[in-house]
Order: sequence, then C-alpha cells, then structure tokens
Amino acid sequence: MLEIAQERDATKEELVYLIDASPKMFSTACSSEDQKDVTHFQIAIRCIAQSLKTQIINRSYDEVSICFFNTREKKNLQDLNGVYVFNVPEREDLDRPTARFIKEFDNIEESFSKEVGSKYGILSGSRDNSLYNALWVAQGLLRKGSAKTVDKRVLLFTNEDDPFGSIKGVTKMDMMRTTLQRAKDAQDLHISIEVLPLSRPGDEFNMPTFYAELLGMEENELAQFKALAEESSSSEAGKPFIAEEQMSIDKMMQNRCKPIRFGSTERSFICSDTGALLQEPPKLFQSYKNENIMFSASELSEIKRVATGHLRLLGFKPLSCLKDYHNLRPSTFVFPSDEEVIGSTCIFISIYRSMLKLNRFAVAFYGNPSRPQLVALVAQEEIRSTSGQVEPPGMHMIYLPFSDDIRPIEELHTEANPITARATDDQIKSVSSLVKRVDLRQFSVCQFANPALQRHYAVLQALALDEDDMPDIRDETLPDEEGMARPGIVKALEEFKLSVYGENYEENDVASGKTSEASKKRKAIADNASKEYVNYDWTDLADNGKLKELTVSELKYYLNVNNLPVTGKKEALISRILTHMGK
Repeated sequence: MLEIAQERDATKEELVYLIDASPKMFSTACSSEDQKDVTHFQIAIRCIAQSLKTQIINRSYDEVSICFFNTREKKNLQDLNGVYVFNVPEREDLDRPTARFIKEFDNIEESFSKEVGSKYGILSGSRDNSLYNALWVAQGLLRKGSAKTVDKRVLLFTNEDDPFGSIKGVTKMDMMRTTLQRAKDAQDLHISIEVLPLSRPGDEFNMPTFYAELLGMEENELAQFKALAEESSSSEAGKPFIAEEQMSIDKMMQNRCKPIRFGSTERSFICSDTGALLQEPPKLFQSYKNENIMFSASELSEIKRVATGHLRLLGFKPLSCLKDYHNLRPSTFVFPSDEEVIGSTCIFISIYRSMLKLNRFAVAFYGNPSRPQLVALVAQEEIRSTSGQVEPPGMHMIYLPFSDDIRPIEELHTEANPITARATDDQIKSVSSLVKRVDLRQFSVCQFANPALQRHYAVLQALALDEDDMPDIRDETLPDEEGMARPGIVKALEEFKLSVYGENYEENDVASGKTSEASKKRKAIADNASKEYVNYDWTDLADNGKLKELTVSELKYYLNVNNLPVTGKKEALISRILTHMGK
C-alpha cells in the first residue's frame, strides 16, 4: 500500500488553461464585494492567478500553460489564427510557473486589450475556427511526458454555450464535426478536457447545445453537472474501513477542526562523550535482575502493538445513546474513496443512507496500533444554499471516552452545603435574553477562515513571488465589536450585570475590603472620563463630521461615560459613538 501511495505522489500534472477572449466574455457578469462590476474574463483571470499562487506552495512540480482563444493577435507554434499563448521570457510555453510569470499574468487585464485583443474567431463566411485551433494548440503543448506518469488536462473557461451560433447550414455542421473530432483525438491521447461554464442569473449555460457532446456526457451526468468549479479541501488518506472480515472500504479522512502544524522537524542525537552525530538509532533498555535488556525502536513498537489500526465496524446504536460529553476531542470527517478498493463509494453510501434513514450511528474500532479506541460514526446530510455547498455529505468520526474518562458530576447543591449560591429567576431570565441576542444563527465552521493558516500561506506566497508588501489578512474570528455595540445587546448586557451584581457592586466591594487593583483602575478611568466629557460638544462634533479629528483617548471619554466598549480601531470607536447617538 505504501508503494502505491509513493507512485501516486510522483505523478505530475500538465495543465493547459484555455480562456475564451470573445467580446461576450467582457460583458458585465456581476458586482464584486466592493460594488465594482466584474466581467467573466476577469473572473477567469483571477481564478487562474489564485490557482497559480497556490500551486507554488502545494505542487511545485506541475507544469501549466495559459492560452487565450478568440483573440485579435496570434502567438502559437502552429501559427494558427485566433489563439494566443501567454508566456514570459526564459520559460517554455508549458513549464512550472515562475514568479515573473505569475506577476505578469496577474496584471494582464490592464494590457490585454492593447497587446492581445478580443475578436470573434468563429464567424459566418470565414473558415477560421478558433475553438478548433485552441484545442489543436493545447494538444501540441501537452505532447511531452508519458500518460502513465503525467496527468494531462485542458481546462476551458467560457460563457458561450453555442460557439457556432452565428453560422448556419452545412458550414456549421462541418465546423462542429471537425471540432468534436479534434476533442476526441485529444482524449484518445489521454488528455482530459473539462469545461468551466460561466453564467449569470437568468442566462443559464446550456450544456446540451454543444459542450455536452464535446465532453461525451450522458443524460445522468448532465443532471449532476455543476456550473461552478468547487475548490476541493485538502485531506489526508485514511486507512481502510473494514465492515466485515472479508470486506474493506477505502476512505478519506479530513480533520475539520485541529491545531495547525507548519511542517515536520527532524531530531538528531549527539554522543555526549565525543560530540559526534549518531548515525544509528539509539537503543532502549529495561532493567531486569541487575541487567539492562536492550530493545530497538522497532522491537519496542512491535511489543506495544495491540491492533492493526484499521477502522473496523462493530455495529449500530440509536443516536439517542450518543451524548454531548462523549466527544473528547475534535472529530474527523470521513468520506469514501475508490483509489485503493474499488466499490468503496457504493458500500459507504449504502451504510450512510441507512444510518440517516434509521437515525443510527455506527460503533467502530479505530486507533493507532498502540492506542486503539472505540469511535462513533455519525452520518451528516449535505447542506446546500443558493451560493453552493455549505456542509458536505459524509460521516463524523467521534472519539469515544473510556469509562475512566467519565467522572460523576460534583454534587454542589446539597443540604450539607446550604450556602451554595443559586441563580434567581430574574438572573436566569436576563442571561437567557443576553444569550439569545448574541446567538450565531446558522453557524458553520466553514464560514470562517483560519487566520493563522491564511497568514502562513500569504507569507509563503510573498516569498515565492518576491513581493515586498505583506498582504493584510482579515481575522474573521475576532469579536464583532460593532455588532456587540448595538443598543439591544448593550441593554441586555447591562440588565445581566445589574441582576447579578446589583447597582453598586464596586462600592460593595470597597465596603467589604475586596477592591481589586483592576476595579480601582476602572473607577479612576471612569472619573477622569466624566470630568473631561463636559469639555466637548459631542452633538456638534458628530453633525459636522469632526469626530475623526479627535484622538482615540478623547473618543474614549464618550464611550466610558456611556458604558460602551472602548476596544477597536479609531474608525470602530467613531462608528460606535454615532450608533449610540442615533446618527
């Protein structure tokens, strides 16, 4: 199994991006986050640019080529009209991406109209067929490398579902026939062709018009075809899921919530007597009857082995038997794979659907050879929204505790301990209201990017592209300060503090001799803010837009007096003040 994995890892990919540059691709597609209109051409360019930047980090040995068709200018080895192969000096047309290649492609939107140009390359009265030419050029670019060791792909971006729509009669039939034959010739050479259709609301991309036949798609495949390319999550190969003694299912597992690890480290041993680097692995020993019994690392590992480490299905139980406190650590997401065991997906889906239908979870045996344990496999249905997939279908593998891990709840409220504080009805009501105010509806971990991981990859990208400026990373996990400053939440928070601590809880602390340094500091800040607050005409400052002229310390006078949060940047403080004033 290890040899198979190594052979697969050695496989290289050769990819040709075919980008339609016809005038239709430059029409407005939608509005971006900054409310600027974007075209399908811009969407394709930015998508490919991001893919190239990611490739530097993930798969640096893959080779790519970028080819535009339906262009005014031509640049290709075959000297065919309407096809322009983008490249930079000192780089082959199909090669590993370089920093200069990515930088210049990132800025091609500015120079494309002048240097390349857009033009319909399939016109009535002309025998030129730019789509046919583009497939021919792509096939020529992918000529090197064996199909056994190299995956060859053509990825086509277009928003035109009928490239021969302006042509009629026999000429159209002939052009379609020759183009389809060119695609079939490429596929016979083990070159896979994929289409990323770009469409807009109300103008759906109709695959059956032409591209379904070019891709050789059946009716059932058309029904499942997705118009948008989905970025696949990084995953790690798992071990076989053994359902019975003679049946195993190949699967993939993905940790959806886990600590970040940025690469592995290597440990070396140095002799304390000579200072030399030890080449052989160290020996371990166990004292027995005044004698040291030596063990090698492999022998010790074999002694500790108590299981094979496979995921072995034991049975099923009702979901009601699985409790919240059974979840000891972040779960692992399990989904099927046919890479090692053919038919794994069918068996996995059959078990998965039965579990959903009968409200059952699977109990399985899992763990590394020295630490086996029981796990629960809980099926998760796919969740989709108008923007795409929110949660994928599969199973969550929950690591179950041993009996020693479950401790009885301490009995706090007993007759032997009558002074234990209990929450009053008003306190329970106030905290319930506060929780409802700050509750995240339709929460999913997929909504938030990992800021540490994003920054890590941004630094790698900047180093790879020799960029001087470090990109700004937006940390979506920080508290929503503006949202927490909304009047409804502030009111609920004050009611909670009032119900729990009372109106003069700080004075009560002073009377009992329990005043902390932090409490003294807060009181001093509040007294100073009250003193300085009266020196400003806050209404006039807000109406005339002069709040931005104040310093952060001055803005905090208003916030402290009105019991508002004082954290955040200057813009957030001003927004908080204006919201409180109803401006």
